[in-house]
Amino acid sequence: MIQIQNLSKSFHKNQVLSSLDLEISQPGVFAVLGPNGSGKTTLIKCILGMVIPDSGQIRYQGASITNEWKYRAAISYLPQIARFPENLTVNELLQMIRDIRDQAARAEEIIHLFGIEPWLNSRLGTLSGGTRQKVNLVLAFMYDNPVIIMDEPTAGLDPVALIRLKDLIQAERQKGKIILVTTHVMNFVEEMANEIVFLLDGRIRFRGELAALKRRCGEPTLERAIAKLLQGECLEAGPAAGKTAAENPDKGFFQPKTEIPCSRY
Repeated sequence: MIQIQNLSKSFHKNQVLSSLDLEISQPGVFAVLGPNGSGKTTLIKCILGMVIPDSGQIRYQGASITNEWKYRAAISYLPQIARFPENLTVNELLQMIRDIRDQAARAEEIIHLFGIEPWLNSRLGTLSGGTRQKVNLVLAFMYDNPVIIMDEPTAGLDPVALIRLKDLIQAERQKGKIILVTTHVMNFVEEMANEIVFLLDGRIRFRGELAALKRRCGEPTLERAIAKLLQGECLEAGPAAGKTAAENPDKGFFQPKTEIPCSRY
């Protein structure tokens, strides 16, 4: 279970997260959506302890993560941009991660799934962007952890690798895992997500099932529904406040307050 209460974070004068509340207690795929600058990556990094919030509380399995690190062993993470030591080979990187984590790994299974055997002895600095992303996926899925967090996992993947990623996510979901995904690919969200968490101006503007959002906005696709939400065309119905779909089945909309910024957060 992940519980987030009143979480705020700013970088200089830029308020990235503002009094955000979110609770995820059930397994499934949760798509964290929003425009550039809405706080998606910052939220993920706060959960991982990579960014320290200005205020608020994050709990994992009921315990605060403040000044803790052991909980991270239960989380698999795929960053948006993987910065590998370019002089290492793929095999050397995988062995280094095995030595650091000291957990039972299933790297060979994921290596075979994404077909990266031909590059195992290649230096990471020589790999294409798509192959580097496949290595990134091996690192994210090589441990059987109850929580998986992925930041733009589809970036650079060819159609075959994308299908295999979807199958892998489906298999992990069936094991009862919590999977958080940020992405701008709406087709991927419609196919894979159980719920969406939509961020705007550092706040959760909607939390619930895809069907509820499309129904509220009167649109047949998620892409069009979110476009309406961004344009302020969906009627306000009160704060989602990070509630589950069962608690908030057809609510959670706000009118956006400001123009949508583009930034790195």
